[in-house]
Amino acid sequence: MKNLRMKAARAAMDLSQEELARLCDVSRQTISAIEKGDYNPTVNLCIAICKALGKTLDELFWDE
Repeated sequence: MKNLRMKAARAAMDLSQEELARLCDVSRQTISAIEKGDYNPTVNLCIAICKALGKTLDELFWDE
């Protein structure tokens, strides 16, 4: 499933996939794959993304 919440949060902070990837110490392709729903990140990566975007795990990764 696509992660549109993560993509929207990234866009709201005016961050490119490359910039978010650098903040999280992963490749741009990893961020792209998460946003497309092609990759399920580890909990540690989810936490890093949340910290970088100022969001909680529930806000970005928990299905409602």
